[in-house]
Amino acid sequence: MPGTARHDREMAIQAKRNLSKTTDPVERLRLKCLARGSAGIKGLGKVFQIMDDDNSRTLDFKEFVKGLNDYAMMIDKEEAQEIFRIFDKDGSGTIDFDEFLVTLRPPMSNARKEIIMQAFRKLDKTGDGVITIEDLRGVYNAKHHPKYQNGDWTEDQVFRAFLDNFDSPYDKDGKVTTEEFMNYYAGVSASIDTDVYFIVMMKNAWKL
Repeated sequence: MPGTARHDREMAIQAKRNLSKTTDPVERLRLKCLARGSAGIKGLGKVFQIMDDDNSRTLDFKEFVKGLNDYAMMIDKEEAQEIFRIFDKDGSGTIDFDEFLVTLRPPMSNARKEIIMQAFRKLDKTGDGVITIEDLRGVYNAKHHPKYQNGDWTEDQVFRAFLDNFDSPYDKDGKVTTEEFMNYYAGVSASIDTDVYFIVMMKNAWKL
């Protein structure tokens, strides 16, 4: 439903292909994340979040490299240093990881961002900026799900599996923030060439 498996596969193949052509270190890291599918960038974000013990939302170089290694990103030290330098604009020796993730996200046109936010607002029934199982009850019909129909899953399990699509691979908390939703669709967006097709896909998927 959200980002179809086919798009994910196409994007991963495309990302791997483009990796051999680019020397830009940030673009290379972006492609390595996308080669893991739509949730690739978001997953790296979660690894950094887990490491940010003091909730400073910043990382020093050692933490940055450890995060990349924990996420099994094969990047040599020189390339990691180069990426870190690009993001450490003020030379403070730390980088702001929200800024890092936003930059790493594949660029999207405003038209795409707007339709993604429309879908988010439709799902976020309570309007608190986070989508939860409660929000989904009135919007998403679990009864059509094959696992609900054959008795394997309860309605809540269907909702949870649905939210897990957007949630980060290492920290599935059953809540989806605007940022996670946007990161997920930035991944999907990277595999779709035209705005028109992306918007049609979103409208159909979310009945907007």
